[in-house]
Amino acid sequence: MSTVVHSDALSRFGYALSDRTRTQILLRLREGASYPSELADTIGVTRQILSNHLACLRGCGLVVAVPEGRRARYELADPRIGQALDDLVGLVLAVDPACCPNSEAEGCC
Repeated sequence: MSTVVHSDALSRFGYALSDRTRTQILLRLREGASYPSELADTIGVTRQILSNHLACLRGCGLVVAVPEGRRARYELADPRIGQALDDLVGLVLAVDPACCPNSEAEGCC
């Protein structure tokens, strides 16, 4: 796996956060490691959907799978990812309703 430059790393982080399910996974993992079945139940998605999103997050270099016997436990790849998420959660954004009339919608700016 290659090391990415700063802009590539930020792009990968942004891509991961652009999806609500991936964001929920990352926010849950900042609290500590978890198993896929627990993550799926907590987030409220199927295990197949969760698996697809975990594969994306692994590919982006944000999470790692730690084998434990026949199971795998997932955790953030670096503790600084959790710190960055903490910082982002603490942000207060002034959203322009004309730009984002429905902040819940996919593709909102």
